[in-house]
Amino acid sequence: MGADAIGFIFGPSERQVSIEAAAAIVPRLAPFGVIFGVFVDPSAAEVRQAQTAIAGLRLQFNGDEPAEFCELVATSAYFKALHLGGPSDDAAVIASAASYLRGLPLFDTWHPEKRGGTGVTLGWSRLEQAARPPFFAVSGGLTAENVAQCVRLLRPNVVDVRSGVETNGRKDEQKLRAFVRAVREADAQA
Repeated sequence: MGADAIGFIFGPSERQVSIEAAAAIVPRLAPFGVIFGVFVDPSAAEVRQAQTAIAGLRLQFNGDEPAEFCELVATSAYFKALHLGGPSDDAAVIASAASYLRGLPLFDTWHPEKRGGTGVTLGWSRLEQAARPPFFAVSGGLTAENVAQCVRLLRPNVVDVRSGVETNGRKDEQKLRAFVRAVREADAQA
């Protein structure tokens, strides 16, 4: 449908899939360029199991993983979700991105119980005036209807979507196509 990457949710979530199930799906995605495993506070053994089962797997950490852990288990650049709008000062959260040496920050909405996929739109003003890293991603409540505004306002290098392209908890082909189209059109206008 034109997306640049696909992610398998290995962390606790209603979207969670087992490493074995993801590995069985991957061969059907042959033309797909980048495959991510999305983890929430995993053990090193769990990450290594996924890396062994899925060749070339890229990593995304959505929990409270410290930089030392991420750097230890990642074999290449990875995404590290940093949650804004919670009890921690947003400026401190944004600044913490620098401690993840190979980590690319993924700014998402803080939620007291979930680590992504909440459908709650990130307050873009939290990032608009902030000193952002040169390469970053945005997530949090993105849909085909609002992603172009996000792209024009923040100029993220990557946008990440989960619930914004779902209907009744399942990926919706029409929403996926509309989302990718909206991103491509906003990029072309920049």
